[in-house]
Amino acid sequence: MPPSPAPKDCSDDCFIGLMSGTSMDGVDGVLVDFSGQQPVVRAAAHAPFPDALRTAFSALQQPGDDEIHREALAANGLARVYAECVAELLRASGTDAAQVAAIGAHGQTIRHRPRQYDGIGYTRQTQHPALLAELAGIDVVADFRSRDIAAGGQGAPLVPDVHLALFGARDETRVVCNIGGISNISVLPAASTEKPVLGFDCGPGNALMDDWIQRHHGVPYDDRGQCAASGIVDAQLLSRMLADPYFQKPPPKSTGRDLFHPGWLQRILDNLGDRQPSWQDVLATLARLTATAIADDIRKYAADAARLIVCGGGARNDHLMATLRDMLPGVEVQASDDFGVPVSQVEAIAFAWLARQCVRRAPGNVTAVTGAKGPRVLGAIYPR
Repeated sequence: MPPSPAPKDCSDDCFIGLMSGTSMDGVDGVLVDFSGQQPVVRAAAHAPFPDALRTAFSALQQPGDDEIHREALAANGLARVYAECVAELLRASGTDAAQVAAIGAHGQTIRHRPRQYDGIGYTRQTQHPALLAELAGIDVVADFRSRDIAAGGQGAPLVPDVHLALFGARDETRVVCNIGGISNISVLPAASTEKPVLGFDCGPGNALMDDWIQRHHGVPYDDRGQCAASGIVDAQLLSRMLADPYFQKPPPKSTGRDLFHPGWLQRILDNLGDRQPSWQDVLATLARLTATAIADDIRKYAADAARLIVCGGGARNDHLMATLRDMLPGVEVQASDDFGVPVSQVEAIAFAWLARQCVRRAPGNVTAVTGAKGPRVLGAIYPR
């Protein structure tokens, strides 16, 4: 889906989607025109996080001192990065801010605990949408997950409807897997079967691998999975990680860094005693954990899948993609690029679509996916 010139006036149908996920590497943004039968990306941009902002968000994943103050400053910083990404999208497409109906801004997840307290729980995607509206001069839609959680849902994943629109097929079941910091799947039954879409979080994606290689090799991620490919999977470590109850929970379910964080891994490693694997072997085992959780869920909930379409940063990990192919014989494993949608754009497109749904007062959740009591309009609008 290559960028193309913006139309003269698409103010009712042009939306910006901004996605900063659990990998915490930066913001992916798209300017999307929804005036046709299929969404058209008019421009795409990426704005990396400054090191200080990434460090601040990492610290906010766990309880600590002076959290309210630290979160507020991080939210301000995120709004500024969002605004930079928006400015680049407008510049690249030759679009005026007045031509954009709204920005859908996901925010940065620092807590996600649905259904854990009085059957409701909470989620927090921190950001400062009022500041973004001020800086960009465009209406902002934010806080997409809270209404679904208030209705008894998981608040995630929210993208299966968009996955269906982009990748669904009439005559074959497909699975779309986003491998960001956390991995999630959308099961898209063949349209001819009229079965409902299913979606949920499988478990860790890149988050644990990125944290581990940063700590032990000083780089932000394992480029193409080369370091993981050099290690050997530690069967005992893998077995103990897979024993976490999350992997046995049936959907609807969702997770995040609240559960799968470096301390979770370290506790399991400490329980191995003196027999500690090399850092390369731990990395190889983490890659196998990600692939195993995905493959197990596909075998369990999409046994007839003909195709697995992978998006997110994990689609660029050659070792991870090869492992998925080995574990899913008979399933064609492809990157979303093969379908004209770059792997870095899929989730951002989804939040542009969710903003459009909110502006139109149309539901944005899929109740079979999140488990909410019914369809709900998602998001809160911050006028420019």
